[in-house]
Order: sequence, then structure tokens, then C-alpha cells
Amino acid sequence: MTFWVYILRCADSSYYTGHTDNLEKRIGEHTTGAITGCYTFKRRPLELVFSQDCATREEALASERQIKGWNRKKKEAMMRGDWAEVSRLAKSAASIHLDPATPVHPEPPPAVRPELVEGHLTSPVHPSTSSGRTDEKMSR
Repeated sequence: MTFWVYILRCADSSYYTGHTDNLEKRIGEHTTGAITGCYTFKRRPLELVFSQDCATREEALASERQIKGWNRKKKEAMMRGDWAEVSRLAKSAASIHLDPATPVHPEPPPAVRPELVEGHLTSPVHPSTSSGRTDEKMSR
């Protein structure tokens, strides 16, 4: 079975990150507003801007959590496939949290792989296994 981690751009330009075992159905659910309590419900229309297939649910969840921990600029660099910028931003973030006397070591390459997605998927959907949101105020 394949699992997916995905990012939606909402009408208010915020990002929503989630994972699922049926991407088309889940995106359709977001698009139609089938889950009224979901972050995306009042932020439609939505655009699928990133998706990545994963071999296991654990891998998809780990990728989702990793992406949720990133700031907006780092997420956008990943969506563009600009791994040099992702690395630069990771080093920049690491240097903020370290003692100035401690050398900054780059973090390992991100677990996520870019797969840009164009257009909208409108299939009916199945509930997400997990989901989350990121907007400018919530970004780190």
C-alpha cells in the first residue's frame, strides 16, 4: 500500500500539510469541504502544491511532522526542489539555536523528495489519517 504526504495552498495563502493512504480521495474531501471542522474548510479554494509517495504510514507521518516543523521559506524551497536553499535555511536555523562558540554542522538531507503537482484533484475522498496546517503566523 502507498501512503502520501501532501501540502495544499489555501485561498488565504497559508499551507496545510497532511498525510493519507488515498491522495485523490483526501484532496477531494478537502476540496468539497466534506470535513467541516478541518482547517481547510473555510480556506477554499485549495491547490495541491506538493505530494510525495511513501512506502509506509510511518514514513509519511515522519515526513509530515518534519515539514510541519519548517518555516514557510524552507517549505517553499522544498516545493521548488531547491535543496541548496533548504540546506542553507537549515544551517541558518541551526545557528540561531547553538552557542556561538559551537560550530554549525549541516543537518542531514531532508527525508522528503519533491514532486510538484499542478492543478486540482476533485475525486471523492476518504478521511485523512492525520493532518495539519501551516500559515505565516504558525510558521517557525
